[in-house]
Amino acid sequence: MGEPATEDQNTNLPGAGGAGLDDDRDEPEALQGPSVAPEHIGEPLVVLTEVDKYFGELHVLQHINLSVRKGEVVVVLGPSGSGKSTLCRAINRLETIQSGTIEIDGTRLPEEGKALANLRADVGMVFQSFNLFAHKTILENVTLGPTKVRKKSAAEAKKRGMELLKRVGVDSQAEKYPAQLSGGQQQRVAIARALAMDPKVILFDEPTSALDPEMVNEVLDVMVGLARQGMTMIVVTHEMGFARKAANRVVFMADGQIVEENDPESFFTAPQSNRAKDFLSKILTH
Repeated sequence: MGEPATEDQNTNLPGAGGAGLDDDRDEPEALQGPSVAPEHIGEPLVVLTEVDKYFGELHVLQHINLSVRKGEVVVVLGPSGSGKSTLCRAINRLETIQSGTIEIDGTRLPEEGKALANLRADVGMVFQSFNLFAHKTILENVTLGPTKVRKKSAAEAKKRGMELLKRVGVDSQAEKYPAQLSGGQQQRVAIARALAMDPKVILFDEPTSALDPEMVNEVLDVMVGLARQGMTMIVVTHEMGFARKAANRVVFMADGQIVEENDPESFFTAPQSNRAKDFLSKILTH
């Protein structure tokens, strides 16, 4: 379930190339090329240290240590209930943690208040349920954050918003409302909205799980384009094609713990843990 959208959660950076794929294509065109190259990966940007999270008696995040570097694409995989989405939401402080620390670009994530809102503006979030404002046009959805949070002029925000909508392939829908768009189009708008805040990192929480199968590829194509342009991304997903082709690193979680980390080729061809082997044997049977 996605969190209701708020004006300070949405985040601007170079957008992605072509969307609008043929429905009968097996996988996005961008996925058919080589993996994202690691040469532009920089210093650690998101750092989690000994992070613990409980829901009542349930220990959903257990001593999580994870570092994501600038320009890196990290895909988080694992069975349902493993803590993947909770991990993603904790990085944006949509879920509070009981112990440990989370740092974004060297700054510890505040617990509340204006400091949290300011830092959260640097952390884009794309939810599985789009969370667009139903009463605002597509363009208004994209320009709201930059004008309210980044204090950009309306003209500047509109110009940038149209550029981003064009990059994700929905500029012709700018004056429509979310209900008039398909699910795939709405999710591409959500990505443009996230980019409109110039985020340092974008979190994707199951961004294709609410889409009809024929709409999944158009969203993945946009995400691969972002990855190839050097956007730092943490992606919780079940899309194995994206994980294998676009990720620099795969993080496998089970029972609230990080069980295994590796490059995609190594993870998919020679998983080290029995949990990962079992997971892959079930999910890669088709």
